[in-house]
Amino acid sequence: MDRLIPDPEGHGACQADVVIEAIFEDTVAKQALLQELEARIRPDAVLATNTSSLRIEDLRTVLARPERLIGIHFFNPVAKMPLVEVVAAEGADPEVLQRGTAFVRQIDRLPLPVKSAPGFLVNAVLGPYMLEAMRAVDEGLEPETVDEAMLAFGMPMGPIELVDMVGLDVAMAAGKSLAGAGAESPKCLLERFNAGHLGKKAGRGFYEYRSGRPAKDAAGSVPAGLAARLVKPLLDRTQQLVDDGIVADADLADAGVIFGTGFAPFTGGPLNFLRSQHG
Repeated sequence: MDRLIPDPEGHGACQADVVIEAIFEDTVAKQALLQELEARIRPDAVLATNTSSLRIEDLRTVLARPERLIGIHFFNPVAKMPLVEVVAAEGADPEVLQRGTAFVRQIDRLPLPVKSAPGFLVNAVLGPYMLEAMRAVDEGLEPETVDEAMLAFGMPMGPIELVDMVGLDVAMAAGKSLAGAGAESPKCLLERFNAGHLGKKAGRGFYEYRSGRPAKDAAGSVPAGLAARLVKPLLDRTQQLVDDGIVADADLADAGVIFGTGFAPFTGGPLNFLRSQHG
């Protein structure tokens, strides 16, 4: 903490080697800040965004040198999550990418190279998984039962508690950009969002939070096949991202999903798990 210097005016930007924009998810606001930063930082400084759901191609349109903007995307909780996605938009400067990757290694994190696409790798696979979990709640299953199915599968946290941790407002916004504008939000999400129950940060979402922990009732008996149903969209999406070249190969995708989501490590990752199922 002693090495942190609060700098709300941004005076330090002109000396910085790496500048990471990490304000709220709004294209216009981010563009304005990035434009202002580009005018102040050194020509050789790494300029990055920590966006989780916006396209780098859209954010960089205002820059004089759009090819210099890369993504350096951290995960919450930052102190615990080892993975950082290093995002390349079409035509990104390879030297900036290399230096961004070196910076991530230097701060003792695991850099995962990904191409710019909604949700990159980790959020892109979590989105359909959390959506399927909320559909199960819409069908009448208790959140505790849905979470229990995935804890038993080997996940570090159930998908409904994960929605609470991410924030229901974030889940609503990310859901729109990841699932497409026409996709219906789950009823259980809409109701809680409209009631202002935005998850852990608000003290209440799908669960109530007492001293930071969710108050859960006992889980009901988990219906046969529930875990397989919930994990299927995650497996399918991971495969699709490898097929589309968003992440270079299955091994990188497996490592990224394990380190970025805590996906049951004993499975060797989603694609390895898929191969073993069909083996």
